[in-house]
Amino acid sequence: MVERLSRHTYPTAPRHPLMVCASLVGHPANLGALCRTVEAFRLQSLVVNNGAIAHNSAFRGLAASSHQWQPLQDCPVEHLPDWLRHQAQQGYTAIALDLDTQAQPLPDFSYPQRSILVLGKELTGIPQHVRRCCSQTVTIPQFGLVESLNVQTAAAIAIYEYVRQWGAPG
Repeated sequence: MVERLSRHTYPTAPRHPLMVCASLVGHPANLGALCRTVEAFRLQSLVVNNGAIAHNSAFRGLAASSHQWQPLQDCPVEHLPDWLRHQAQQGYTAIALDLDTQAQPLPDFSYPQRSILVLGKELTGIPQHVRRCCSQTVTIPQFGLVESLNVQTAAAIAIYEYVRQWGAPG
């Protein structure tokens, strides 16, 4: 059984050293759902294009107050390659979650503990210049006719796999 945190101890409780980089994600509802997922697994941060998104009603509707607890970090799209390079210097491994046919299937992938999960734009994915800043590319095997998952759903699957591999934070 997972121990629930109290509001009093929550701010100082350990977090997983996984950042979810959603700077390329554009839809506020997807970002709100991502915030809720990232907070549920106590990840280090959700990286967004602009933190003002937390004031958007579509974001807040799906975030369900998780934005009050989950650290958000700003990284405008135009700064994303530099930000990823800086994080690599800090010991983080950037991992692109994409539909690339050359990508490693998620079930076969071993996450480095200090990782950044890079998510792409809805419909178009991760631009090549951003993907080149990532050390690895992973994909979620799918078997239906629809070629992709919603970005938030795909991220939740990839986050769960990280947590499955690394266990509880701290």
